[in-house]
Amino acid sequence: MRVAVLASAGKDSTYAAWWATMRGWQIECLVTVRVLGDDSMMYQLNGTALAGLQAASMGVPWLPVLSEGEEESEVLELEEALLGQSDVRTAFLKSWPEHWDEPDELEILVDCPEVDALVVGALRSDYQRTRIDRMCERIGIISYSPLWHHPPDGHMRALVEHGFDARIASVSSEGLGEEWLGRRIDHESLDALESLASKHRFNLDGEGGEFETVVLFAPHMSAPIECDAESLWHGSRGVWNVEFACLGPLR
Repeated sequence: MRVAVLASAGKDSTYAAWWATMRGWQIECLVTVRVLGDDSMMYQLNGTALAGLQAASMGVPWLPVLSEGEEESEVLELEEALLGQSDVRTAFLKSWPEHWDEPDELEILVDCPEVDALVVGALRSDYQRTRIDRMCERIGIISYSPLWHHPPDGHMRALVEHGFDARIASVSSEGLGEEWLGRRIDHESLDALESLASKHRFNLDGEGGEFETVVLFAPHMSAPIECDAESLWHGSRGVWNVEFACLGPLR
């Protein structure tokens, strides 16, 4: 099975990529949508350039895609890229921070290779999954959502137990303060997060947009991502802004 993985650099898409490798499937590329606008109903906004480093660490090509984040067009922009109809070079230039070094391992695709399926990390968003499923049907490939309806606690515990280095990249929920930005999700922090989720009634896995994550290392990556970041806090929400990132030594 030849697959592309829709990769935001967050915990769910990274887990889905690992799931695909564990199935023995051939990952032809990671596909990352860079949203140029201020919001998106479909895609993660923060830290998505790290998916390029994840691809380099995995030894697979990267296909960046630009989107304005508008509801009417954001799936069509992904569809065009999968069909080889997008300007990949421009997408790379606008997706890759100009002060980051481009690793030798990073292969930027001109066109998406022929694949049998698209793997996505959708958890419970019918909005996202329905649109991805319909797009895949239009272009004649299979849509896989291996995490669909996974229990929040089980999913988050699995990330920790399997060695994912997932960091909180943004927060926008009552109960989550600036101290959470950049914090690694481990057993201790997950216990604290579970307590806060119960108290403030937000989703433990962040599925409601309460927080976003980026993954700096995972079992299917050969080298970790090393980065310098600063916390930017604005009233009741904030982001962990990665100022520089590169691949570390092989593990």
